[in-house]
Amino acid sequence: MSAFTDYAENQFTDWFFRGQPLTPPATLYFALMTATPTDAAAGTEVVVSAGTNYSRPSVAASLANWAGTQSAGSTTASTGTGGTTSNNGVITFPVPGTTNWGVIVGVALMDAPSGGNIWIYGALTTSKTVNAGDPAPVFSAGDFQFQWDN
Repeated sequence: MSAFTDYAENQFTDWFFRGQPLTPPATLYFALMTATPTDAAAGTEVVVSAGTNYSRPSVAASLANWAGTQSAGSTTASTGTGGTTSNNGVITFPVPGTTNWGVIVGVALMDAPSGGNIWIYGALTTSKTVNAGDPAPVFSAGDFQFQWDN
């Protein structure tokens, strides 16, 4: 399940109903969370340090990188009725360093490589413990699904 944060909802409301400019992120950054965010709370992201070797992978906003609402893997403008999109490519995080990342329980889509705003968040179906020296966490195409009208 995915949800928009209060930040994203306010941006869309001001744009759609109030005529204010909206500049959506040109690039989205995946953040792994050890405590899942809520609409109003940031949650807890894996700590960025030399020991963890953690950073957010990025995916540009484009038809090629995100599926249209008509089907997973599509690369044309959306024409579907389910309001769902997903990543069209593999999302690969760095190989963990010498410090454990902890138990990953969720993911957030951010508008910056560090800091920034959470736009969308969701819990993982299955939590994943990431320890020092583990292989890089990898998510296949279609693993992250986001739905507008759930």
